[in-house]
Amino acid sequence: MYKADEKRYEKMTYNFCGNSGLQFPKISIGLWQNFGINDDYDTMKDIILTAFDHGVTHFDLANNYGPEPGRAEINFGKIFKENLKPYRDEIIISTKAGYEMWDGPYGGKGGSRKYLTASLDQSLKRMGLDYVDIFYHHCLAPETPISETALCLADIVRQGKALYVGVSNYDGHTMHKINHIFDDLNVPFIINQNRYSIFDRTIESNDLKKESVSKGKGIIAFSPLAQGQLSDKYENGIPENSRLYGNEKLQAHVGYDENRPRQIKELCQMAHGRGQTLSQMAIQWLLASSAVTSVLVGVHSKEQLLENLKALEYEPLTQNELHKIDIITK
Repeated sequence: MYKADEKRYEKMTYNFCGNSGLQFPKISIGLWQNFGINDDYDTMKDIILTAFDHGVTHFDLANNYGPEPGRAEINFGKIFKENLKPYRDEIIISTKAGYEMWDGPYGGKGGSRKYLTASLDQSLKRMGLDYVDIFYHHCLAPETPISETALCLADIVRQGKALYVGVSNYDGHTMHKINHIFDDLNVPFIINQNRYSIFDRTIESNDLKKESVSKGKGIIAFSPLAQGQLSDKYENGIPENSRLYGNEKLQAHVGYDENRPRQIKELCQMAHGRGQTLSQMAIQWLLASSAVTSVLVGVHSKEQLLENLKALEYEPLTQNELHKIDIITK
């Protein structure tokens, strides 16, 4: 029978999410990858329980995580039921809907009231939960009136199926629009989830970061290592066992161009000069911004998780170091 480490809260620091009263651990666990049908159950359990023993209280999912849709929620639900159920009131569980889940006009990409409601009901059933702490609309859905999506999320909160709502992969303009509707509906919209890293500054250029700060909303950053590029294993080029190796389409998608090998090598040298790994420095870079509430890490082993958590033990990056990183990545 699992018993959580009694000193777990001494190992983590927490940030308030924007102007809300909800606190997040500085590092959260994302189950986007490595929690699918072909992944080892004991390894998955080890990651989740090790995280909780180190004060990680937030576990982030989506209906389509697997990569087989729904599989990550099923696996997490089993781990939760067998180990973490007594600690439910100490855990933030989030899930999302927006990408295609099932055939036909009601399970595809979008933000319709029918799809979002059905998807959350399915997610709750897969995880064995009565409610989630945060339910996100997962992506922009221009084919659906934004007022319909907002009203659906408002009703989901009032039905007790979610405590808070968030949006993911939105730009600043659209977040601004839906925020005003949420305000009119008195909805506890508290957080934005977006891709953000040293190599991906999109939320700065599309005003999502600016709008989040302006509206008092939190930001949780996913893909903090830019698909693994911001790690020591890329110091001498793309490793053969990586997702990027030989995949020109994915390389283009994540911005791996002719300048990237030099940038990674220089960033590695900088991190090693601080006595840490590049992954740890990349996490620190995100947390240096007061706009960032938490960093979502996806890991394939307990050892990788512990390396990421160790980032919190190092001195924060100085303004000079942050400026140097900007120069390297220009």
